[in-house]
Amino acid sequence: MKPSLLSTSIEFVKGVGPKKGELFNKEFGIYTVEQLLHHFPFRYVDKSKITKINEVNSDEVYVQIKAIVNNVKEIGTGRAKRLSVTIEDSSGMMELIWFKGVKWIKPKLTIGKEFVFFGKPTRYKTKYNIAHPDFEEFSVIKTSNVTLQPVYHTTEKASNGGLNSKGIEKVIKFLVAQLSRQVPENLAKDILTDLNLLSREHAIINAHQPQDYNTLKKAIFRLKFEEFIFLQLRLIKQKLIKEEKIRGHNFNEVGVTFNTFFKEYIPFQLTNAQKRVIKEIRRDLGSGKQMNRLLQGDVGSGKTLVALLSMLLAIDNDYQACLMAPTEILAIQHYHTICEFLQEMDIQVMLLTGSTKKSERSIIHEKLASGALHILIGTHALLEDPVKFKNLGLAVIDEQHRFGVKQRARLWKKNILPPHVLVMTATPIPRTLAMTLYGDLDISVIDELPPGRKPIKTVHKYDSNRSSVFGFIDKQIKEGRQIYVVYPLIEESEKLDFKDLMDGYESLSRRFPLPKYKISVVHGKMKPKDKEHEMNRFAKGETQILVATTVIEVGVNVPNASVMIIESANKFGLSQLHQLRGRVGRGASQSYCVLMTDFKLSHDAKTRIETMVRTNDGFEIAEVDLKLRGPGDLLGTQQSGVLDLKIADLAKDQIVLTAARNKALEILKDDPNLEHPSHLMMRKYMALLVKKSPNWGRIA
Repeated sequence: MKPSLLSTSIEFVKGVGPKKGELFNKEFGIYTVEQLLHHFPFRYVDKSKITKINEVNSDEVYVQIKAIVNNVKEIGTGRAKRLSVTIEDSSGMMELIWFKGVKWIKPKLTIGKEFVFFGKPTRYKTKYNIAHPDFEEFSVIKTSNVTLQPVYHTTEKASNGGLNSKGIEKVIKFLVAQLSRQVPENLAKDILTDLNLLSREHAIINAHQPQDYNTLKKAIFRLKFEEFIFLQLRLIKQKLIKEEKIRGHNFNEVGVTFNTFFKEYIPFQLTNAQKRVIKEIRRDLGSGKQMNRLLQGDVGSGKTLVALLSMLLAIDNDYQACLMAPTEILAIQHYHTICEFLQEMDIQVMLLTGSTKKSERSIIHEKLASGALHILIGTHALLEDPVKFKNLGLAVIDEQHRFGVKQRARLWKKNILPPHVLVMTATPIPRTLAMTLYGDLDISVIDELPPGRKPIKTVHKYDSNRSSVFGFIDKQIKEGRQIYVVYPLIEESEKLDFKDLMDGYESLSRRFPLPKYKISVVHGKMKPKDKEHEMNRFAKGETQILVATTVIEVGVNVPNASVMIIESANKFGLSQLHQLRGRVGRGASQSYCVLMTDFKLSHDAKTRIETMVRTNDGFEIAEVDLKLRGPGDLLGTQQSGVLDLKIADLAKDQIVLTAARNKALEILKDDPNLEHPSHLMMRKYMALLVKKSPNWGRIA
């Protein structure tokens, strides 16, 4: 495509103009012809497939029906007004309903005329109806040679301004008709040949105006592959640059500190997974290059112990180490855990958070600068300017997705050479997401729980089963166990959350009264000191039941707690349910997770509940979560923008992603700077992409 057309402002395209141009800008973020050509359809209507009315069933997500309009009538008045249309084919009759746009839809549906209707069937009692179907006169469709009609994402505002799916299709159809040897290729010829890929221009044309199913499939594969390969090239190139240019502290010594702790003070046998990961870390630390490793492992898999062993290697080589956690509760938990591990050893460990007193800070700063302090654990407070290490060799970051790139960079600037980096996460990340989001990190996985841990038994109970659940709680308490009861926290309805929690607390108090039973309560309206007091009472065993919001998702470790009751479990995401379940199962006794819901469950809620009951495998749960929510929701708004994918889908396109990553590795192995003549167009295109987006992938 001619550069002038590619960069043409959208308002100057035939059929657009200033008003629609502004809608394209504001509603879709589309300003140029190039951007519009990358606004791909999200599905296609097969115009060749017609369903008879009596064949419509619950398995059909969308149906296309050819029928005559039999009756058109308005029902109700004012805002309650709706349009009811009866249609008829040779097999039967069906009702179509419109709740909006009654004025302009009614005149278009002439009684006795034949139309093709497309929409989602809904069962009401014994019959099916369709709300707000798309429709077109059959005589118009009959003269068209399009069998696969594209359907584009739009918004209500855009639709009202003439940019519904058909309005967008019309503009794109005009542009596609002008494409002839004008879209520049951005993949090398040998890649196109090896993988039998369509040209870029041919792929774009067929994504919008497909010739047939086979060509459409090829077009979509090509466009997805293109998105993934440039993403992977950038990530792998960053990794290679780090390995080549960024020197790291060389931890050659496996000395007295590490060996003494390993042989005498580890309280339990390491799992094979932990041993494997420690070997991978030791290899990195002794390579002379900076380590950038992501350590994935479920709650309770022993990541903290692996991190501690890595820190002891730093100490043996005369370096300091730090551990940075996203919350004060989590930082305190790490501090207590590590101090307990090291209580018999002469290693100085200190804690620095926002709550640390000024006098204590001065001591920490002094000991840190002199080198007397070996391990510093804390929150964002570690990033403050007065915090200066004598020789920081290893930085462990827990749940790093909660820290921004700039924040992490401030930690590295505290040294001449950047420290080795170990990033830990208890949120299992699907392989496809890890390959993309953390493509420039080496990945280690602890996929084994410590010996003696029994898998948590998870059951789903309806509210009507509450009395039997209370009986089960009573039995567990009599056996000396403790219970969590967790309520959802929905920020927009804080009052409602508080009411639900307090209603639940009162109900439990009636069933488990004082003085025989004691209950702690923790919620968002409490002062931090009061929250901590209640949590400590539960941790010490002074109370048997802890009623809380999701504040206990991280940072509470009570091995004696054996039951997790999750109220309104259908309101929680899968990863959150899995994290909450991980609060129990920390002792040797059998633990249980009870998911409480009412009978009304959406399809996604059912899938989440069934998945939790079926498996304890965090990675399997993460894969299901990715399919349900998509990468944007999984990462949250801060990071979802890093995956600026127009057509590829991390949840569904694992095969394409793997093919793209393998090809990217193959290319960069022989031509790391893309200097070969056949790769120059790829290098040029990649430079353009880098210019358009921030350097989000850089960890160190």
